[in-house]
Amino acid sequence: MVALPLGIRRVTLPLPFRLEHVHAYLLPGEDGWTIVDTGLGLPGARERWEEELRQLDGPVARIFVTHYHPDHVGAAADLAALTGATVLQGRRDYGQCALTWGTDRSAAVESWFLRHGMPEEAAAGLARETALARSVVHFVEDPELVDDGDDVGGWEVVASPGHADGQLTLLRDGVLVAGDHLLAPITPAIGLWPASSADPLGDYFASLERTIRLAPTVALPGHRDPIADPAARARELIVHHRERLDAALTAVQGRRRTAYDICADLFGSELTASDMRFAVTEALSHLERLAVEGRAASREDSGIVTYTAA
Repeated sequence: MVALPLGIRRVTLPLPFRLEHVHAYLLPGEDGWTIVDTGLGLPGARERWEEELRQLDGPVARIFVTHYHPDHVGAAADLAALTGATVLQGRRDYGQCALTWGTDRSAAVESWFLRHGMPEEAAAGLARETALARSVVHFVEDPELVDDGDDVGGWEVVASPGHADGQLTLLRDGVLVAGDHLLAPITPAIGLWPASSADPLGDYFASLERTIRLAPTVALPGHRDPIADPAARARELIVHHRERLDAALTAVQGRRRTAYDICADLFGSELTASDMRFAVTEALSHLERLAVEGRAASREDSGIVTYTAA
């Protein structure tokens, strides 16, 4: 296993679903510590963070959110109240965060999955899950907004869209604090959601190419272990998604199918109801990328979107 760079601390927080954990990172700096990501706003989150903060040799200067997904932003308000530190979040990411968690999006989510072929009962179940998730997402309203190229505690902000449209990473001296931009051996979910980028997989390809050019020496991901060769992992992820694009094209060859229809072709048949949330949106991102590349075409009939090979 790759060791953490000198001085950086990692906090591993529990998650109540299959992935089981998320990592936050504490970066030392001249004006204090920068906390990167916060975990979910679960009961006990404040006490867990109190335990971690007691071990620090200085104040928390800021809290940086890489992206708005619940396991990364969920305890931001709790941690801000505990430390008195300012929360920083990407400009685009905060807009999606406020829309997703600051309003009731359950009806929009249900409509989205119905439009892409999911049966009514399953779509209604995912809508209920979305509504329940809001209870553990305590984001901070009106955070300090940051953009690509900004400085955060001596680290450069690098926009890395794909897994989330507004995903930000931090880079300094070859160390990339990667959020969910790079993961290994699992792959980040690249899904197409309501009110998101029209081509998230295209965005992700561009982000991976940028990572290759930047050539960091180590990446600290939001899940699993540090990555010793981030550029090599970025190349592997490009190959992975190119292969999945070919599989998606085969799945719609000669017939019209929805994103829901092809989930088993891409991800196997052993999917839980909750897994289908990610399977459908990732199938959709690949189908839309095929359309952008001119290899597939979409059509909407009676409110249902289908795809076929061009």
